[in-house]
Amino acid sequence: MQPFINVDIGGPAQPLLKVNNLVKHFHSGVRKGHRVVQAVDNVSFEVLKGETLGVVGESGCGKSTTARLLMQLLNQDRGELIFDGLDVGSSRLPMKAYRRQVQMVFQDSYASLNPRMTMEESIAFGQRVHGVSAKDAKEYAHYLLAHVGLEPGRFAHRYPHALSGGQRQRVNIARALAMKPRLVILDEAVSALDKSVEAQVLQLLQDLKRTLDLTYVFISHDLHVVRWLSDRILVMYLGEVVEVGPAEKLFTDSAHPYTRALLRSMPSMDPQNRTLVSPLSGDPPSPVSPPSGCRFHTRCAHAKAVCAQTQPRLETVGQGHQSACLMAQPASAWHREIPVQEVNHVA
Repeated sequence: MQPFINVDIGGPAQPLLKVNNLVKHFHSGVRKGHRVVQAVDNVSFEVLKGETLGVVGESGCGKSTTARLLMQLLNQDRGELIFDGLDVGSSRLPMKAYRRQVQMVFQDSYASLNPRMTMEESIAFGQRVHGVSAKDAKEYAHYLLAHVGLEPGRFAHRYPHALSGGQRQRVNIARALAMKPRLVILDEAVSALDKSVEAQVLQLLQDLKRTLDLTYVFISHDLHVVRWLSDRILVMYLGEVVEVGPAEKLFTDSAHPYTRALLRSMPSMDPQNRTLVSPLSGDPPSPVSPPSGCRFHTRCAHAKAVCAQTQPRLETVGQGHQSACLMAQPASAWHREIPVQEVNHVA
């Protein structure tokens, strides 16, 4: 079978993917004027080789848009992607070569598959596009089906409607692996599965990561799953990154009020430890007209007047730990503001 040659010039110390100042705004014309939805606004982070980077945040914070920008299903308005030292889309790393090394698994396992193609055909399709012979692509599709726990003799010639949700998601994972990628983006890949199937797919992802030397970007609302699977966690709010750091550090000593509110919203298995008061008041502001300064200040119990005037940047607050909060930065004006002027909370 014709092998794929991956570009790996940077060595183990270099991040696999660097995201620099990524911006994506959606424009829509309406009767009362032109509206701009600031879905992703000046987002920067790194994905290290061999890690799982978890991405969390409320619905509408820009997680899925960021994933589609990483996959280049959407073109950014500004910013750049650097994959292992090479600019994505440049002559040294054209888009076809980049997409061969970066694959994505979507939330809806049924909509992700062509209903007119068998599982064998769906998995082999990518390799056929890249010039692999039909015979070799078919053999590799059977190998991948077995690798994700589906017997090729039983499942290779089935259509999507004949499979359960967990089986379809395993096929989607196999299809993503068919191109022998180095980075796999998982956008709510297990959220539609019941818990028993979800546990099986999560264990499968861990096994594949170890045996195939993969790197994951794992997007999910389920903080329990993110904590179990991730090495580092990136927290987004209203199109911006507000905190990033080691998974256990964020869960035990988070530096941003929004992260702490997310953690307090996690369901508890202890009936004596019920959530009686909402960790956050109000709804997220509109991405069409986000607040000035810190975008979280309208819902933050620690906000002061300076929070509405100064936009915080991601600053180091610990080993490998960054937070975009003036309160977490000892030299910021938040600590010098006297008297304390609390910002009214949004009801």
